[in-house]
Amino acid sequence: MLVKRGVSPIDLAKHKEAEKIMKEAQEHRARQVKVLLLGSGDSGKSSFLQQMRIIHNIPWTSQETETYRHLVFENLVSGMKSVLDVMEGLGITPSADIQANSWLQLLEDAPVVKDGDPFPADYFYILKKLWADSSVQQAISRGNEAALPENLSYFFGSLERLFQPDYSPSSQDIVMTRMRTTGIIETPFQINNLELLIVDIGCQKSERRKWIHCFQDVASILFLVSLAGYDQCLAEDKNANQMQDAMAIWDSLCHSQWFKKTAMILFFTKVELFKERIMYSPIKNFFPDSEGPERDYIAGRDYFKKRFSRLAVKSIPTPQPGERREVYFHCATEIDLSGLKVVIRAVEEYISLSFLPTCTHVMLRLFDL
Repeated sequence: MLVKRGVSPIDLAKHKEAEKIMKEAQEHRARQVKVLLLGSGDSGKSSFLQQMRIIHNIPWTSQETETYRHLVFENLVSGMKSVLDVMEGLGITPSADIQANSWLQLLEDAPVVKDGDPFPADYFYILKKLWADSSVQQAISRGNEAALPENLSYFFGSLERLFQPDYSPSSQDIVMTRMRTTGIIETPFQINNLELLIVDIGCQKSERRKWIHCFQDVASILFLVSLAGYDQCLAEDKNANQMQDAMAIWDSLCHSQWFKKTAMILFFTKVELFKERIMYSPIKNFFPDSEGPERDYIAGRDYFKKRFSRLAVKSIPTPQPGERREVYFHCATEIDLSGLKVVIRAVEEYISLSFLPTCTHVMLRLFDL
């Protein structure tokens, strides 16, 4: 074997090994498509990722399942504590039962569930009593004014099941848990010969400054918007509207120098909740320029689709020949997994087949469920 003067066989072997690693890394990057998962607070990004795991048959490990079991109890306790905390601000007088008991303090002092231990039985009776309380239900009915968790009805409607000694969270339980995203979480999914790397970024206002170093080499942006957020305030700012905040973020993304040639996928979430809300909370109360009949899902959805598409079009300069920007619109519900699977497969197919290196003109597509 020829060895360069001054280079030992050991050093040469290390050099070749380094070159091999670099080549493999380069080949891996060539097969990887990075997609930024963005959205306003409470847009359902964590739920979306969990649904992606279900669709791709990626099971949760026993430790992950146990972590979500802990999170279910934390969601129950913190959710009810949030309800009690906002009563004064909503002008709701707590019932005599609440005033006569130290339930709020008990919720604040709730123990941390240890691995393998069932939920503390005494909290079952406390939470059940509180959920049946008339003043608590009055506060929940005005939850949009205080950014109360949207999963309360789901979990409190299953208290008996959740407090069983052998309880283990179902896939739907995991999807419905609420967990704030902080920092950056990368989740890979295999699609044919490509690796789809979804980068979930904390999108509360305090987290947005952390996005900047994730912008390089992005194939697409998957931007989630809660349709049900049209009448909701932000958890971190009770004077701000969730939908208006989502539009502000979307507008800034469409105008960003980082995304001039990046395809945008706008994903409307919480469709079922939106259909319920518009029955008693008119869109016009929050968006006076909305058109179409009240309590009409299609009209409401199309109004917000139009608002977001206008922002995307407004951000586009005069199109150059052969250039276009793709903007795709999708709607999905957290409950109908079969319908969501159709939409996600369509999104994946688009991402895997076209990287869309150039863009200025807007193309709109909407998949109805």
